[in-house]
Amino acid sequence: MLKKTLGLAVIATVAFAGQAIARDQIRIVGSSTVFPFSKTVAENFGNKGKFATPVVESTGSGGGLKLFCAGIGEGHPDITNASRRIKKSEVEKCAKAGITEITEVKVGFDGIVLANSKSTAPIKLTKKQIFMALAKQVPIDGKLVDNPYKTWKDVDPFLPDTKIEVLGPPPTSGTRDAFSELAMEGGAKKFPSLKALRKSDKKAFKAVAHSVREDGAYIEAGENDNLIVQKLVANPSAVGVFGFSFLDQNADKIQGGVIGGVEPTFENISSGKYGISRSLFFYVKKAHVGKIPGIKEFVAEFTSEDAFGEFGYLSEKGLIPLSEAERTKVRKAGTSLSNLMM
Repeated sequence: MLKKTLGLAVIATVAFAGQAIARDQIRIVGSSTVFPFSKTVAENFGNKGKFATPVVESTGSGGGLKLFCAGIGEGHPDITNASRRIKKSEVEKCAKAGITEITEVKVGFDGIVLANSKSTAPIKLTKKQIFMALAKQVPIDGKLVDNPYKTWKDVDPFLPDTKIEVLGPPPTSGTRDAFSELAMEGGAKKFPSLKALRKSDKKAFKAVAHSVREDGAYIEAGENDNLIVQKLVANPSAVGVFGFSFLDQNADKIQGGVIGGVEPTFENISSGKYGISRSLFFYVKKAHVGKIPGIKEFVAEFTSEDAFGEFGYLSEKGLIPLSEAERTKVRKAGTSLSNLMM
């Protein structure tokens, strides 16, 4: 009788997409920007006692989607966070691995800030100046040349006479993608020659606008935004690039730069007034729902008013909420596990 009972128990837990024993914890990977929000939801979700606390890893948006799209089964993550929207090429990669049903959940907004230590004056820049300081090549006398600017004063006589030293995310980061698209492209378009290039050859324009210099002025600081904050405190002349939530959490040590005359505040980002802001997402692998316990319930927790609402606990962590109408729409699509529409 005992042998029969054990046999039934083994059969009940065996085989999830060819794997041995299904996990009892949700596994989440992805964006370092979404990480603190996802981790907070995971802890609140776990504390309710019905399901195990999800495991959340910070791998970067690109790294998370690579893991997410690698396959189905307990060896692959159930959810991936992203500080940019999933790309068509990533959806295609997922499909090749048999992942044809994905639910997209937009959770809120975040601003990308250029910040420095509070022990020095706050930086004030335009998108054009950001591009001039960080682009690999810049237009001078109608020609694209390797970036010659060494100090901020070289970029503009009214800027400080300090070395250009910017600590920022690597290419796998959604923050880097959004920074390139919103700040670098925005600055590149201020040059007539590059604006014309954008009209004639969008791909060539994008290559110029997104190519960051590699001579030490821009330093890839990995996916750990906390490390960037520490380095800014240690080096008051350096500037860091990361999400508003990290600025909000470290407001005693660092300050956000004024971009285009607008400060990176909660109100300015939510109203769209601040020019370098983006949407945040997470993606759910529908093939894992019902196999890994608690996925639907986790989505419901994340999209509840208590969490991502106007006065939810995530706003205390720096998340900029969606409008009430958009939250209702997202909640309905998320909890019903609607298929992603590109």
